Amino acid sequence: MKTALLDGITPAKIDQQIMANLLLNIASADEVRQEKLLIGIRNEAGQIYRLIGAAKANNYTNAVEELEDLGMVDELTDTDGTEEGCDAIFSGG
Repeated sequence: MKTALLDGITPAKIDQQIMANLLLNIASADEVRQEKLLIGIRNEAGQIYRLIGAAKANNYTNAVEELEDLGMVDELTDTDGTEEGCDAIFSGG
């Protein structure tokens, strides 16, 4: 899986835990957006600051489970389709 910080947006306080729990390769935001499934991570101000891209559904599912284990909530759980280009958007934690 690939990840990128979005320029000029402050990471969430939990970001180091996210990086420690998920096996992510640092890439450019453009590279991450090319992956099949995208996860957005919001900071405390409600801005998406990190994108995580997964090429395979099982990688995506594993990432979602890890984020939930950190106490984060997917705001798109009851939504069909994408929002802000993401298949899931997590916040909190």
